Amino acid sequence: MRISKAYDNTKFLNSPQGRTIRILSEFLEPAQRFRKEGIRNTIVVFGSARLHSKAEARKQLRILQKKIKTKKLVSSRDKEALQKASIALTMSEYYEDAVKLTAMLSRWSKTLKAEHQFAICSGGGPGIMEAANRGAKSAGGKSVGLNISLPFEQTSNRFISKNLGFEFHYFFMRKFWFVYLAKAVIMFPGGFGTLDELMEVMTLLQTKKVKKPLPIVLYGSQYWNEIINFDSMIKYQTISSDDRHLFRFADTPEEAFNYLKESLITLYHSKK
Repeated sequence: MRISKAYDNTKFLNSPQGRTIRILSEFLEPAQRFRKEGIRNTIVVFGSARLHSKAEARKQLRILQKKIKTKKLVSSRDKEALQKASIALTMSEYYEDAVKLTAMLSRWSKTLKAEHQFAICSGGGPGIMEAANRGAKSAGGKSVGLNISLPFEQTSNRFISKNLGFEFHYFFMRKFWFVYLAKAVIMFPGGFGTLDELMEVMTLLQTKKVKKPLPIVLYGSQYWNEIINFDSMIKYQTISSDDRHLFRFADTPEEAFNYLKESLITLYHSKK
């Protein structure tokens, strides 16, 4: 009778006792692939998975308008759905801006020496994540997708570069890889997940757990100032006025690109 080796015992590997090995795998396997693919530096893009391209948002609005037009009586539910579809069309501007910005960053990055280039990195899913990978691909740049297994299915988008799509079980290991290779972070409008990622990154910088310089762009000043009242946090002394310098706002792809390009050259290439 042949006895299986411990590392072939899937029942053990998926048990609570095998958790340490699973965690270590989510550190070592990505590290190996990043080395093989030459990924040393990333520009990380966060944002809502719920935003659509302008074409898709416009299509959904037209379908809804046509459906409502055939009704004799428009219900309050119809009006609410129409309002949501209109907001979705407005928010689709962020999707388009993310595509444009990551394309600009990828084209610029390709002019640098290979070891100094920046790959676009997203959460690998739909919405702003898709837009980020899409923009990088349109410019011929490499892009990373760090997906996460969720109770509801979130499939990886089709714009992630070959061999650079990852599927994580542990949120903290996924966050580690977001931050470890990051040289800049762009925060597009998003929900709980985006807020979690924003606050974690800023906390790491504020507490000096991350010592490397890490420019953070909050894209869409109207959205962010409405969602988070930073001035009130300073007023009530829950953060210091110096913490306000951990990030800056941008409202156009060009504004964000110029700031990030200047910052990255100054921080990482001016002495090379």
